[in-house]
Amino acid sequence: MGAWTLDDIPWDSFDPSKVDGDTLRIVKAASLVEQNGGDYAQYLCGVFKDDPEFKAVAARWGAEEIQHGQALGRWASLADPDFDHRAAAARFTAGFRVDVNAAASVRGSRAGELVARCIVETGTSSYYSALADSTEEPVLKAICKRIAADELRHYKLFYTHLKRYLDIDGIGFWGRLRVAAGRLVETEEDDELAYAYYAANENDAPYDRHRHGNAYVRRVYPLYRWHHIERGIAMIFKAVGMKPHGRLNLLAARIAWWGVQYRAERLVRKAA
Repeated sequence: MGAWTLDDIPWDSFDPSKVDGDTLRIVKAASLVEQNGGDYAQYLCGVFKDDPEFKAVAARWGAEEIQHGQALGRWASLADPDFDHRAAAARFTAGFRVDVNAAASVRGSRAGELVARCIVETGTSSYYSALADSTEEPVLKAICKRIAADELRHYKLFYTHLKRYLDIDGIGFWGRLRVAAGRLVETEEDDELAYAYYAANENDAPYDRHRHGNAYVRRVYPLYRWHHIERGIAMIFKAVGMKPHGRLNLLAARIAWWGVQYRAERLVRKAA
């Protein structure tokens, strides 16, 4: 388990006047995705079945992800007493499941799996940093700061094991880049975030991946600031074996920052 528990959160400081409706909706969704950490840990233990050192890391990681979901779910229930986190999590897992019985990585190699894990942790670390910086509600800010720190530590753990597997699996720069690019595309195209948003907020209507995905992104992208994007791109560069600081990194960060701003503005205009 991490360096904090649910008892360390200053729950008594909760200020309902500082709760933003859009933030509440994405926190509800995030609580479901984090709660799914147990399934992902089981998947990783299957992929690395003959590596007890990594399996121990994956088990601890999964437990910490579940704690993240519990903390966010408890906050969401304070902000909205009608929100049933347990029921929403059950709806989510009924509609979106990880293949916990997989015996091999969907990335083609275990090194590729670790690259993908680094990309995921980059995204979550950036997301919770942005959420912590944007919210004025003190309890949510405290939760998100702790989660962001955990996710950065998880990135470092996965990166450490990635270095161990690069030579074992013989994956080079282009292989790492292909996995990273594929995982970034999946973030936009797969059902996980869209279905989590649906299960947490709008389960009375039929699920529409495009509509619910856009509803989620429209509320998330405006939270990001330049430093969140710049640090995230540096972490991605490091995961694929590129220099994390330099002209190319800066150019990529500027392109990514423009893309985030453009899509955020377009979705806001469309919703209006």
